[in-house]
Order: sequence, then structure tokens, then C-alpha cells
Amino acid sequence: MRIGQGFDIHPFTAAPDRRLILAGVELPGPGLAGHSDADVVAHAVADALLGAAGLGDIGTHFPDSDPALAGVDSMDLLSRVVAQVTTSYRVANVDVTVILETPKVAPYRLHMEERLSQVLDAPASVKAKRGEGLGAIGRAEGVACLAVALLVVR
Repeated sequence: MRIGQGFDIHPFTAAPDRRLILAGVELPGPGLAGHSDADVVAHAVADALLGAAGLGDIGTHFPDSDPALAGVDSMDLLSRVVAQVTTSYRVANVDVTVILETPKVAPYRLHMEERLSQVLDAPASVKAKRGEGLGAIGRAEGVACLAVALLVVR
């Protein structure tokens, strides 16, 4: 078995064309700034999978300097990571903690787990925590995500 961890963080933006996407699910509120759709959940899970497989990180595979990736759907990037990782491993499960002040994740949690599980072909759990007023996340300036993935050698 191989274990990997992932982390991502993006600030909110006032850009009117940005939507808040977490685990491929749209939530109400301002979008996140980033080269892709800035889905911190998809990015953290991708990093966890790549780390577990010893394949580097998401920035190595999908650099933010690549104009072809501007605005790309991060769940598509995650599916590409899954395809690469599952040549040698099977995803056993992924566990995610989203850290943000607002909006509340609870009404979207099951849909987020379903979207992740579909892409991973494995169980995924999503939890949410608040920054409790501490730091940039606590001041509701953005969203962070921690992810852990367990891979099993095929």
C-alpha cells in the first residue's frame, strides 16, 4: 500500500466570470482565483494520488504556465491523474478536509463525495472545517483543502 497527502489553497476573487467549484460541484458564492477553475479539492486529491504513486505533483504535470490549461475543469485533470496512477495502483480510498468559512459545505457534501467517487472509482469522504477567524482562511479570504489517498499495488 502507498499513502499520499495533498494540499491546495486559492483566494476568492471578485471576477464575475468565476464560479466556486469544489470537487466538481458548484457552490454559491464568489469563485476562486487560479489558472484552472481553481477547484482546491480536485487539486489536493490529485496531489495526494501523485504523491502516493511517487509521481511528483499537479504543477509538474499541469503547469499554470500552460495556456491550454487556462480555465480547465479540474475534475478532468483529476481523471487524467487517476488514469496515470491506476496503471500500477488501485485507489483504495480518499479522504478530504475542506477548510473555509463560507459557504457551508454540508448541503453539498454527498454530491461532492459522489463526484469524487465516480472519478476515482473508489470511496471518497469529504469533511469541512472552519478557520475559526484565524488567518486568511478564518477571514474568509479563500479556501484550502487537505487530502489523503491510499493506493494498493495491482
